Amino acid sequence: MIIDTHAHVVPQSLLDALRSEKRLFPSVTLNTEGAAPHMVFGGGPPGRPIQPRLSDLAQRRDWLKQARVGHQLVGGWTDVYGYELAGAEGADWARFYNEHMQQDAAALPALSALATVPLQDGALAARVLDEALDAGFKGAMIATQPKGIGGNLDDPSLDPFWEVASARRAAIFLHPHYICSDDRLDGYDLINAVGRLTDTTIAVARLLFSGHLTRYPGVSLVLSHAGGALPYALGRLKRNRVIHPDYADPQEGFRRLYFDTVMFEPRALRFLCDVAGADKIMLGSDYPFGIGDPDPCSIVDATPLTAAERGAILGDNAARVFHVECGCGAAD
Repeated sequence: MIIDTHAHVVPQSLLDALRSEKRLFPSVTLNTEGAAPHMVFGGGPPGRPIQPRLSDLAQRRDWLKQARVGHQLVGGWTDVYGYELAGAEGADWARFYNEHMQQDAAALPALSALATVPLQDGALAARVLDEALDAGFKGAMIATQPKGIGGNLDDPSLDPFWEVASARRAAIFLHPHYICSDDRLDGYDLINAVGRLTDTTIAVARLLFSGHLTRYPGVSLVLSHAGGALPYALGRLKRNRVIHPDYADPQEGFRRLYFDTVMFEPRALRFLCDVAGADKIMLGSDYPFGIGDPDPCSIVDATPLTAAERGAILGDNAARVFHVECGCGAAD
């Protein structure tokens, strides 16, 4: 079975509930003016428009068939994770989001939901992750900047979250945040083309040098967009440790990582297989975004791979890590 591990959903039932119950979350505003709705969290700036394809299950069903994808793991959209909210309201928002994610997944059997958690508060994030795994979620999707703007994933305040994730042997899909602070990214859509790769590279480099991934060995951490620059920069990271021997060994942490295939270049996929191993790579599409891969199987088809490598990347790895049972999709 072909499994897409990188896709996003903003459930229509969630939007409908916010429209009908405007006081449900005091610090969350759904603005429906304009061509597409957008959200505002905690009085901050308006978010990006929520495009219809994030919520349209019929379009998603048609795309899955066209793309030859039998099953899709769907996380939320990082723009609306609500990390800007205070802890208690953020936890309620995450539970609300997860409830509606499960409704969408139940309506389309080819989907399995990844939970969101209130990463602004490590203890609450741990509690919500525990609840979500108990409720049948296949893991969680988190963003790289846990405080909404800034913050680091190796912050000690997040240790309770990582402890639960490790104890439960959870799969955690890491996605770059939608906020990138470098003004040089203005123009040319460089936030999408380059900024998100940089965001992942920085966030995970901190986890490598802090020894985070070896401290929490039960976590399966999956990186979007093929891990940004990390596979290419591994030699430089290792050299950094040579001159700073008090840092954790980045090679040891790197061996723990998984990667999706949203890179568009067969030579890059072959290189990633050689560096990380085909047993650490999973198909991804980044559906439904324009910067995503509209034909995710094509890069696998175009890359020189053995039959075993191809099978691992297309679905075997994802089925193992996310505990997806074969036969639960619409196509293979």
